[in-house]
Amino acid sequence: MGARAEALAKQFETKAQEATAMLERLSDADWKKTTSAEGWPVGVVAHHMAGGHETIAGLIKTIADGKPAPNLTMEMLHAMNAKHAEEHANCTKAETLALHKKNAAAAAALVRGLGDTDLDRSGTLLTGMPAMSAAQITERALIRHIDEHVGSIRATVGA
Repeated sequence: MGARAEALAKQFETKAQEATAMLERLSDADWKKTTSAEGWPVGVVAHHMAGGHETIAGLIKTIADGKPAPNLTMEMLHAMNAKHAEEHANCTKAETLALHKKNAAAAAALVRGLGDTDLDRSGTLLTGMPAMSAAQITERALIRHIDEHVGSIRATVGA
């Protein structure tokens, strides 16, 4: 573990803790409101975000290990997200919070365990997109994923 990895892990943990606090305050009515950004109920957006921690952490590890990422297109990613939304349409707040906490802790631990060489390794996540380093994926995917979905939820529920 290096100072860069520790700083990235702490930044992610701070965002995850803010998301936890916001999710815990949501009412049952808030949980069912539809977001304008994703077009999904708030609960589904929260579950998507929670599950995304694990998925994105796996991609960070793949790139950090110098392995090729799955050959994904943006269309494939949208299809996977739509399927997830359909499958988790009735997710509960309790199960979503548990998933969020578990996956956030695992993602932070993974990032914290990376060395500078790992963080500097690059790979292409999506077909046709430029390569990104593991550090950039942590910032632009793992951390930004929380920011985007928390922002959407807040805009929807007025929090």
